[in-house]
Order: sequence, then C-alpha cells, then structure tokens
Amino acid sequence: MPVLPVSGLGWFGTAAHRDVRLVRMSETAKRLVTAVILVAAGSGQRLGYGMPKAAVPLGGEPILMHALRGIVAAGISSQVCIALPAGDDGLRRLCEDFREELADGGPLLTIVDGGATRADSVRAGLEALMEGTEAVMVHDAARALTPESVFHRVVDALAAGAEAVIPAIPVVDTVKTVAATTGEGSVLAPEVVTGTAPREDLRAVQTPQGFRFRTLQRAHQAARTLEPRQAAAVTDDAMLVEMTGTAVHVVRGSTQSLKITTPLDLILAEGLLEGPLGARWVEG
Repeated sequence: MPVLPVSGLGWFGTAAHRDVRLVRMSETAKRLVTAVILVAAGSGQRLGYGMPKAAVPLGGEPILMHALRGIVAAGISSQVCIALPAGDDGLRRLCEDFREELADGGPLLTIVDGGATRADSVRAGLEALMEGTEAVMVHDAARALTPESVFHRVVDALAAGAEAVIPAIPVVDTVKTVAATTGEGSVLAPEVVTGTAPREDLRAVQTPQGFRFRTLQRAHQAARTLEPRQAAAVTDDAMLVEMTGTAVHVVRGSTQSLKITTPLDLILAEGLLEGPLGARWVEG
C-alpha cells in the first residue's frame, strides 16, 4: 500500500458546538460530488450503557450528533447517509430534527437501516446515494471528534485522482506477532512472540475513508463472494478495496480522531471537550 509521509501530528480543533447553519461547501467538494456514509448502527455493548453507541451521551449530546455536526461543518458532502440501528425511533428522530435544523443550508440527509455487520450497513448506504455521486467517504460515528481538516485531506486526495484514501497516524507502541503456546510453554504464558513488526512501516488507520464511488461499489460486490471466515476477517472498507488490487493512499490523520469503543475512550473524548483548552485545540 503506498504510504504518504506522516508528520507534524498534534491535537486538532474540536468538533463540538459548531454552528452548522454557517457551513459553506469547500472548493474541492464543489468540483467532486461527494457523499458521506455515516455508520452508526453499532450496539455499543463494550461501553456498557445499555443503548446503541450512537445514542451514548458525550458532553451532554449523543455521540451521533457530534459526528453529524463535524461532517456538515467540514463542507465536503452533497449528501450524508446515516446507517442507524434498525427500528431505533429515537435516533431517527434526532436525525430528522437535525435535518430540519439544516433546512436548505447543508447536505441532503438520508436515513437507512443498518445491517447485521458494518459491511451490510455500508452497502445499505451505497444503495441510497443519489445519482451522480462521484466519491464516497465512509465514516464511523464512533470517531465523533474527527477534525474538519482530516475530511479535507481525504477529499483533496480523491479530487487529485486517488481511487482510495485513508487517514492514519504513526503507531507509537511496539507491535509484535504472537502464537499460542503449546506443550510445556503453555504453563509459562498463553502466548509466545513470533516476530516484531517494523514500527516505521505501521500506521493506525482511521476514518473517514474515501473512495471513488465505482471503486467502493465494486469492492463490496466482490465481497459478497467471500467465505464467512474471510468476510469476518475484513475490518474496514479499505481492506475490501485492497483485495481488488486497487492502491489505497494514506494521508495524515489526527490523534483527536479516536474511536469511542470502551468506557476509557469515552472519558478521553469527554476530556477533549471539557479540558483546559476546550475548543482551542489546534493542529500541531
């Protein structure tokens, strides 16, 4: 996978409390008809709130709303398609109220039922995109604080000719491959190291992941032929596109674009919103 240089990482401006009524389409978005599929159908079991992850409060507002406002404020999309848990009337009403708040001042908001898997939710979103869509960005609602600058870097690379683009940050931990121990070794520890990956070659991948519409559509069509075990091993849309032989390019992500999965992640996200610098986090 081609990797572009990643440097100068730091905190980015917060996604919270944006006035979406003041949004203007970016110049790139005016040239490239772009839609965003917001995947928000996760159960949120690991957060322990007993509700879908998108509904969990963050800074007094559902995670979903932070993600939506961030997308709209970025000004890169003509349409935002939100994949929600099937039958969740509460989240649907939130999206409908937000659509009214936008009125004619933002992208078209479309709501679809998410599927049993993330891939199913993305496919449902693809089928709901308006005719003429040239590029698609797939974004996790769980990355609710993603800075606008990350959206811009992804869409700019697409407009420059890339078929697939992902944001990523360097890995700071040492990453090792392991195998289950056997025989006498299993008494000592459950796993043994089999190798160490070169850290300079590794990136932690984030969203939004951007693709030319036909590229992502073909990748998902091809994925339907995967065996269940193969399908279960696919963790993001970029991996599906890689499997078709398409080059996936990498642009700089953000440490603020953390994925809210565990209670600790939620505490960190709350800290970003309520910390001493508040909305004054800037890209470093």
